[in-house]
Amino acid sequence: MIAIPRTPSFRLDGKRALVTGAGRGIGLACAAALAEAGAQVTLAARTAGEIEAAASAIGGGACAAVLDVMDLAAVEAFFAGREAFHILVNNAGTNRPKPMWDASEDDFDAVMGLNVKSAFFVAQACAKRLIAAGEVGSLIHMGSQMGHVGGPNRSLYCASKWAMEGMNKAFALDLAPHGIRSNTIAPTFIETPLTQPFFADPAFKTSVLDKIKLGRIGQVEDLMGAVLFLASDASALMTGTSLIVDGGWTAD
Repeated sequence: MIAIPRTPSFRLDGKRALVTGAGRGIGLACAAALAEAGAQVTLAARTAGEIEAAASAIGGGACAAVLDVMDLAAVEAFFAGREAFHILVNNAGTNRPKPMWDASEDDFDAVMGLNVKSAFFVAQACAKRLIAAGEVGSLIHMGSQMGHVGGPNRSLYCASKWAMEGMNKAFALDLAPHGIRSNTIAPTFIETPLTQPFFADPAFKTSVLDKIKLGRIGQVEDLMGAVLFLASDASALMTGTSLIVDGGWTAD
């Protein structure tokens, strides 16, 4: 009798998931995808009204947590007071696009502080709770195609996302003995409330579309399958790598 392999499940029933920067845009889409697959999702962001409305709209037991991931004491207290999260979507981030000669120390600290320092310590706190509980999990960090290439006016952003790719690989090596995986998702330009003002500039929009070989701006829905894949058993042998969702930008 032939034994037929069974497709690993994309379901997340019984799993606890945390998404940072989840009030809108990519974070909200990730939270919705995880909740639809059965995870108990906590949406975290700084703005109470926005995050509570998002959790309410998702429903299914999704809950809101006000958390400033730049406040490392608050991050430590947040994780200490909760059961371990099996899934982390490390999504909170920022960008201050400008030529490298115009970037200030404040710009540097803002971008690197949120995109690298906060992401590091959120991941650390999540992993420590999983290790202490003896549970396995999946850490998913929202990187960027700019963590694989360069771009004009993106020196700080590229620096932060290349740093994320490096620390992700090291996370994977440290955490593999504990059954905790670490991967990044690296999107191209995605249309969100944060990026829409940039696309109002026809020249900028054209320059972006010239690089995206599939010929369209990314939508948040384009990332929902990627986050579900990395969160689930479907990607059980993936760690320390990057899932690039860029419409062909980096294929050149």
